[in-house]
Amino acid sequence: MGLMTGKRGLVVGIVNDYSFAYSIAKSLLREGAECAYTHLPGEKMERRVRKAVESLGVATPWLEPMDAGSDEDLDRVFAKLKADFGQIDFIVHSIAFADKDWLKAGVFTPTPRAVFTQAMDISAYTYMAMANRAKDIMPNGGSMLALSYYGAEKAVPGYNVMGVAKAALEATNRYLAMELGERNIRCNIVSGGPLKTLSSMAVGGFSDILDWVEKKAPLRRNITGDEVGDTSAYLLSDLSRGVTGQVIYVDSGYSIMGL
Repeated sequence: MGLMTGKRGLVVGIVNDYSFAYSIAKSLLREGAECAYTHLPGEKMERRVRKAVESLGVATPWLEPMDAGSDEDLDRVFAKLKADFGQIDFIVHSIAFADKDWLKAGVFTPTPRAVFTQAMDISAYTYMAMANRAKDIMPNGGSMLALSYYGAEKAVPGYNVMGVAKAALEATNRYLAMELGERNIRCNIVSGGPLKTLSSMAVGGFSDILDWVEKKAPLRRNITGDEVGDTSAYLLSDLSRGVTGQVIYVDSGYSIMGL
């Protein structure tokens, strides 16, 4: 019996086997969960995500295309979840986007309106949009999880508009926790330290961030995806049944440091 035995839910955000969402799914599957998955529209993305999921030992995954920026796509996917599973117990939201041309040191102030609003929509609003649809297929309560980064709390060179969007995501999480608590739906965030993923490599100066954390974090190292995965499994399990509205840092302790 694992922590997640008998629970099923949706994991959004696997791109390849370096993704945080991949590590979370790995931990959930190990603990006995049944996971459904989405991929960005297109045959190339389907092949990539299917390959990653199959490498976790899932021979025939529930896998649907979904553009989280489309209400029609969200409606379709959650309707299919309800039709196929009846109810779910958890949601993993591990998606974010900002135009990489504006993720460089010194270009935050002139960020165009379209770039700003797109980052807010995909990185923050979609979490609320998924929660709104998930609540009706969580009749026994459940747990929601999103992924953030320290750049939501402090200014990190090059993180720019993504930091603003992640700050909005963290505020969204608190309001969701307040409103959905009466349904026994918990909402938490894991703020992972820097990790080489497809999205993080779009941030200018990312290698310098990795080097700095390794020097300054109390554990004197960067994190692994598995560490985020295991903390996420805890937050999605009944072991954390009294925890909601929180941001849990998995960053080798870097966030406690003043200098």
